Amino acid sequence: MKYALRSLAVGVFLIMIGCATTSHLQYPLAHKGPVVEEYHGTKVADPYRWLENPDSPESRAWIEAQNKVTFGFLNQIEERSAIRKRITELWNFERYGIPFREGGRYFISRNDGLQNQSVLYSLESLDATPQVLLDPNKLSQEGTIALKGYDISEDGKLMAYGLSESGSDWETWKIRNVATADDTGDELKWVKFSIVSWTRDGKGVFYSRYDEPKDGSKLQSVNYFQKLYYHRIGTPQSEDILVYHRPDQKEWGFRGFVTEDGQYLVIVVSQGTDTRNRLFYKKLGDGANLADGKVVELIPDLEASYEYFGNDGKMFFIQTDAGAPRGKIIGINLDQPAKSNWTVLVPESEETLSSVSYVNRQFVASYMKDAHSRVRIYHPDGKLDRELLLPGIGTATGFGGEPDDTETFYAFTSFTAPATIYRYDFKTGQSTVFRQPKLLFDPSQYQTTQVFYNSKDGTRVPMFISHRKGLKQNGSNPTLLYGYGGFNISLTPSFSPSVLAWMEMGGIYAQPSLRGGGEYGEQWHKAGTKLQKQNVFDDFIAAAEYLVKEGYTSSKKLAIAGGSNGGLLVGACMTQRPDLFAAALPAVGVLDMLRFHKFTIGWAWTSDYGSADNPEEFSALLKYSPLHNLKPGTAYPATLITTADHDDRVVPAHSFKFAAALQEAHRGPNPVLIRIETKAGHGAGKPTAKIIEEAADRYGFLAEVLGVKLPY
Repeated sequence: MKYALRSLAVGVFLIMIGCATTSHLQYPLAHKGPVVEEYHGTKVADPYRWLENPDSPESRAWIEAQNKVTFGFLNQIEERSAIRKRITELWNFERYGIPFREGGRYFISRNDGLQNQSVLYSLESLDATPQVLLDPNKLSQEGTIALKGYDISEDGKLMAYGLSESGSDWETWKIRNVATADDTGDELKWVKFSIVSWTRDGKGVFYSRYDEPKDGSKLQSVNYFQKLYYHRIGTPQSEDILVYHRPDQKEWGFRGFVTEDGQYLVIVVSQGTDTRNRLFYKKLGDGANLADGKVVELIPDLEASYEYFGNDGKMFFIQTDAGAPRGKIIGINLDQPAKSNWTVLVPESEETLSSVSYVNRQFVASYMKDAHSRVRIYHPDGKLDRELLLPGIGTATGFGGEPDDTETFYAFTSFTAPATIYRYDFKTGQSTVFRQPKLLFDPSQYQTTQVFYNSKDGTRVPMFISHRKGLKQNGSNPTLLYGYGGFNISLTPSFSPSVLAWMEMGGIYAQPSLRGGGEYGEQWHKAGTKLQKQNVFDDFIAAAEYLVKEGYTSSKKLAIAGGSNGGLLVGACMTQRPDLFAAALPAVGVLDMLRFHKFTIGWAWTSDYGSADNPEEFSALLKYSPLHNLKPGTAYPATLITTADHDDRVVPAHSFKFAAALQEAHRGPNPVLIRIETKAGHGAGKPTAKIIEEAADRYGFLAEVLGVKLPY
């Protein structure tokens, strides 16, 4: 691969866009540099390469100028303040996380409504007064330090917890005394994409980390060579024991966790975002040497997904899609680990197996039936005990616990109702409400239906459609079509106050289950990857055409939205069919498909996307890469790109370069803007205040460009 790059004096200028409704807008126009890169004999220009450095003076000037134009436009939208007020009201309800018990105590998170971050509490019993264990809101004035994960020691006395700042994927882990809520002074740095797991004696934790990045490169440098460590409480991180690493495998990542009986360290060996993994283990206790590097490669090949979820002595219980694209449960005896000795405990079914837990010495299996939840409980021999009755079409999550627990907790949510927390009693087989939010709206006024439509190649695709009851299919309804379609991630029913605000405004919210996701198992996922990625865009375009054909909306009232991989989805569809959509909201999107693998963890996405380093995959990527398929002189939909200057997952250069190219190519009356958040990252851990502000800007933008009249 060859390219030429000359030193540039890059300037940021303003250009007047002469058009009817946006003639007052002045878009910051970035200087186009002469960067040309050669891929397998094809030369590709990259004139905005300099925007890949978000901290250069030229980039900072461009960012400031873009935000000035964007917020100047947003500030003049009359409906925006009313929308923000209503979203704030709808967001202001008490909500809980799913509780769990450890060492005789319960732990639960709670948000009083508008707290920037949820607070973690401990309770001596379910009806006891909660005691604050960790309040992230006190760690920063703007609520930009988030709790990213935690694990409680078996005796319930210590908590390991990870914090991230300004939305970064980098985490710092600490240890806290549960009784006093004081930190011990232990600190683990340069942790990313890791879980933490206690040894059963409570003396230390296993965790994964990367080497410290070079100065000034922590938000962009490529993440390779993850290592698995053991940290003993009370010692400095420099003395941590390196348990396992593979200097010959830079892409391997490790998740190490201790089995409930404390006898084994299970090591999940991943390779990027590939759904397949290897599975190793190490015997603990009996004088085991943690630093000897000796592990048993139980499943040494990258051939399928293998998720350990429990054990009975030497019998490991595994959820896998090996020979079963929709998932099954198998048992592997460590004394007879050969594949010929594996036992199928629960075979593949018509529904997709999404997760399994081992509680009450039973398997609690969560399935997806056309992208909504069903839950079955099995005995360890695979015999069905019962099906857990759920309140309706929605999503059930949770079901955690230990093998001898006789209770578990789960949450159930839908598009029109926030999560209610239930306690399930295995002895009685009954679910009872543990916590239910008090609502500031009447969910009975809304409805969700599921429809099925045919994609371009005839594939049958499901879609949820939510709106106020009594809506008329007369083609005049403002509609927001939201999608993802990638990385085996399933979009199931979930509640969002901002989506509810949209439905209050008379809007329709539509969510299809695109190929590339996991709604129908691994075959569905693979059908939307690499050389077949276009299937995802075809599915989304077909969903839009269905909504128009059936009279839900029209092209003049239809907006599309998606984040991350969903941002790619929006970018690809708006460049392929600019005539079909009135507005587009690509958020933190992967928009430069030729260079995504050169930053932070981007290399890991090649399992879904392929790589420009491969000639065949390069050709496929170039055909749909949003940045490279903008056509000069085209009238594109009204567009509000959103990103964050601290995003170290999908680096903001994707959105910066796409915005610059879009503003240069676009010829039409629609505004094409970029909103650049500061002190925020890819989305996880974003403060409530920033979530509300961004939602108000998105829906205010849609109200303006779609001509939505507020009912309040």
